[in-house]
Amino acid sequence: MNPTRPTIRCLRGDLGIVKLPPARITLDELDHPLIRKASAQFAGDSARERIAAVDDNILFKVKIQRWRGAVWTDARCPWLVAAGRREDGSPDDFYAALAETAKNARKSYNASHTPPLTSDTYTDDLLPGALDEARLRLEDAERSVLRMEASVRALVTRSLLSGREQCEDLAGYTLAILIRADEGHETYVGVRIIGHVTIADQATILDAVPGCDRDSWYPDVMPHRDLESGEVVWSNLMDPPAAAALLAEAEGNAP
Repeated sequence: MNPTRPTIRCLRGDLGIVKLPPARITLDELDHPLIRKASAQFAGDSARERIAAVDDNILFKVKIQRWRGAVWTDARCPWLVAAGRREDGSPDDFYAALAETAKNARKSYNASHTPPLTSDTYTDDLLPGALDEARLRLEDAERSVLRMEASVRALVTRSLLSGREQCEDLAGYTLAILIRADEGHETYVGVRIIGHVTIADQATILDAVPGCDRDSWYPDVMPHRDLESGEVVWSNLMDPPAAAALLAEAEGNAP
């Protein structure tokens, strides 16, 4: 199962983490003992203790040091939906307070909704909401960018080492890169994209090529070959020190 994610409401309201990290850091990676404990506890098939006083949703207990939490699971991952600290001499006061709040929430809900809830508690407001869905989409987009950047860098390095065009099939399109140094010691870069790629993704691909001025990319053709159907080619010149640094890095990582 995927690591446990805290909801944004839980992060800000219960854990006191008001400022969210950049989207390249997923919320399950945040360094907090309760988040780490929840991820470890729900990673496998270990025993789980349900919060019995909450009956409208299935919530489980997670405990570490003086921290107490409530975890709800869906098909994607476990979610840390509520958290608090245990007071001295009261081992489960957090869960009693959570149940009391949920019972009051049920009363408020029934006062303004028809038909009324038949459960004793109402905890839907704790579950992941629109902000959590938006954050997931943002993190997914950032992961896609990171994968794209890694693919571009790998293709650049392989072409530098081989002197030949290097190609990889990615999600919905093909990306190929050719690096070639001419007699004047200029390092030519050709980036070939076949398939549907947005202008924004094309810009991300070009920006990921090391040592190239982002304002110096021009539409082009690959040397000694015709364009294929649905293909776009961009070219630029790579800064020679950047090419040398990539080669040195590749040689340093070689087994």
